[in-house]
Amino acid sequence: MELDDLKGLIELLKETDITELLVEKDGTKVKIKREKIFSSVEIPLTKPLSVQETIIRETEEETQRLITVTSPIVGTFYRSPSPDAPAFVDAGVRIKKGQVLCIIEAMKLMNEIESEADGILVKALVENGQPVEYGEPLFLIEPV
Repeated sequence: MELDDLKGLIELLKETDITELLVEKDGTKVKIKREKIFSSVEIPLTKPLSVQETIIRETEEETQRLITVTSPIVGTFYRSPSPDAPAFVDAGVRIKKGQVLCIIEAMKLMNEIESEADGILVKALVENGQPVEYGEPLFLIEPV
């Protein structure tokens, strides 16, 4: 058996799904065996979410449906009309559109910040007496 004959047999195996070939010619036996190698392996692009990633994703989805009340001015945030008075609103309380949520003091003027929608106050994002910037989130409201 010639070298060119062997090369031809090897090429034949490459073009087919055959993995083993036994040939006998002129008293010479040739056995060609090839292991099947996968030309492509599929690897999933997404991996299972960890518990932390799941919690973060759920929190982001929940936050997207909430209404965020932001500061319309730069100033100092106050949750109550005076230091000894109760807060205008607390988390879990049902509020109405136009209801006062807090006061922002700017240049000695007290500016009442009102709710933009009916709903339930989910969370106050700013602490009493803290300075706030224009556009800074103050409250999260779940619309009802």
